[in-house]
Amino acid sequence: MLRVDHLQVRYGAIAALHDVSLNVETGELVALIGLNGAGKSTTLSTIAGNIRPERGSIMFNEQSLIGKSPEAILRLGIAVVPEGRDIFPSLTVEENLRLGAFCRHNRREYRHDLEEIFELFPILQERLHQLGGTLSGGEQQQLAIARSLMAHPKLLMLDEPSLGLAPALVDHIFSLIVTLRSRGVTLLLVEQNVDRTLEIADRVYLLNTGRIELEGSPEQFKSRTTIRDVFLGKGE
Repeated sequence: MLRVDHLQVRYGAIAALHDVSLNVETGELVALIGLNGAGKSTTLSTIAGNIRPERGSIMFNEQSLIGKSPEAILRLGIAVVPEGRDIFPSLTVEENLRLGAFCRHNRREYRHDLEEIFELFPILQERLHQLGGTLSGGEQQQLAIARSLMAHPKLLMLDEPSLGLAPALVDHIFSLIVTLRSRGVTLLLVEQNVDRTLEIADRVYLLNTGRIELEGSPEQFKSRTTIRDVFLGKGE
């Protein structure tokens, strides 16, 4: 589905990504882990069209994403839930959800989609007419994920979905991710909660200072490095 080859990204004179290659197959949950500043968010932003790479290729269902706008990439089927949620705080929950479905125009489908969203996120139905900015952190994260799902993405990219949440809410977010995967959603997950991520991922990439250092199944990953080594960016 998604293939990234030899991606290089610079911020001025600073190289953020060096020859990064990764792939995500249909139905997989692929995780990208590493320290802060390793380039994880930059990778997602480049795939989503917010950053133009210096070199490399990004193919999605046999189409190149290089040079395409974020809106065009969304229409092709890639949605991203950014770090920090980035909901619209002055809009209601329903208005945020409606914006997620902006590229779809069938009202009957929209109502059906809302019903499915409320099944996954019942708290959003309770908060439907509440302003996004008045929601708790966990509720805002659920709204951010739900808004992206309203676009019917073929690939959903999640950037640090558990960041800043209380342990009980972290459990809930990871449970939601597992549910989405069971429903056939293809996922690319950026996450610093390594132990929880290894429990649910099909494959894992370790990114360190802009380079892929390790790639494999969670079982292979655990056999090659400790959790402490992951955070230090060390591997065999």
